[in-house]
Amino acid sequence: MRPAFAVGLVFAGCCSNVIFLELLARKHPGCGNIVTFAQFLFIAVEGFLFEADLGRKRPAIPIRYSIFKYTSIALVSVGIFICTFMSAKQVTSQSSSSENDGFQAFLRWLLGIGALTFALLMSARMGIFQETLYKQFGKHSKEALFYNHALPLPGFIFLASDIYDHAVLFNKSELYQVPFIGVTVPIMWFYLLMNVITQYVCIRGVFILTTECASLTVTLVVTLRKFVSLIFSILYFQNPFTLWHWLGTLFVFVGTLMYTEVWNNLGTTKSQLQKEDKKN
Repeated sequence: MRPAFAVGLVFAGCCSNVIFLELLARKHPGCGNIVTFAQFLFIAVEGFLFEADLGRKRPAIPIRYSIFKYTSIALVSVGIFICTFMSAKQVTSQSSSSENDGFQAFLRWLLGIGALTFALLMSARMGIFQETLYKQFGKHSKEALFYNHALPLPGFIFLASDIYDHAVLFNKSELYQVPFIGVTVPIMWFYLLMNVITQYVCIRGVFILTTECASLTVTLVVTLRKFVSLIFSILYFQNPFTLWHWLGTLFVFVGTLMYTEVWNNLGTTKSQLQKEDKKN
């Protein structure tokens, strides 16, 4: 029952989340940083209040590394960030005339694909790591949810300027009266609030799944969620649905059926029914 409830949270939360994300992105395509920051901040504050008990509750899963090692890793990360950022600024200033060059655009596209692939692999590895921790220390999905969103918060300081700029733009959006409450707020802030709430519902379901299912099952559910969100977005906003979309849909459903071994289950059910008929 608990895994089914978690899957319901994932699909309900994320499919509704994609609506508000697209409404935000259509008005301000570069608002990804403020959306992500708001999601992390909301989940971290909620966890700090109700899970960490204002910092008074000790984590059930202990932090195994010393402050010295955390500091060293932070320094290395900051150093790499500074070098990369400054190198990018130099390349941009030196070759601004070739920004629209097709080959460089293709390289940036490959870089983006590589980053997404790396993130997918790391996400799968984190799922295996979480599975190992839960076996050793017990199931603590809310604690994992809190620390996964609270610890990265300092990293948003590097994006503070962009977040502030989009907050100003959100303040300038048209006013909207919130249903049932009657409060009037800028509509972009309302979209952001709804995006944050639905994202919380979705990610809460994902972390419940990590305590109830194998990491491969969680990865499949999350991947299916992304696919369903994509299809839902295409249908809701009436974007073109081509033959390639149908082909991708077919692959997804066939792969899901293969993973769940539905044919074997059907065969087992059929044989059980035959046995029962013979008994009767």
